[in-house]
Amino acid sequence: MARAQITGPDGTTIKITGTPNEIAAVVERLRQPDKPAASVGKRAAKTDKGRRQPRLQLVDLIETLIDGKFFSKPKELGAIKARLEELGHHYPVTTLSGAMLRQIRKRNLRRIKQDNRWFYTG
Repeated sequence: MARAQITGPDGTTIKITGTPNEIAAVVERLRQPDKPAASVGKRAAKTDKGRRQPRLQLVDLIETLIDGKFFSKPKELGAIKARLEELGHHYPVTTLSGAMLRQIRKRNLRRIKQDNRWFYTG
């Protein structure tokens, strides 16, 4: 049995024991970074290539609007819904009202009642 020790550019050390043909095959696989190594399963190879970005949640989107000074002037739910739709995020007003109420309870926003309608401001 032949033995080999390979040190990668990141400092990783790999010790291999096998026939010269097996060692040559492993070295060849390591030189081709696009192809996964034999010990890596198909499942791991798929997740490495096709990872999705985590989905933004409504709380994060509202905090983005707060940070962007969207609420410097009082806005009603319809205006908030329209702004989120401009950004490509569609939520019903019933979902927005609960999320806005949570922001008020956290004291990130305030709400003012004018003409029997609620307006949200920073």
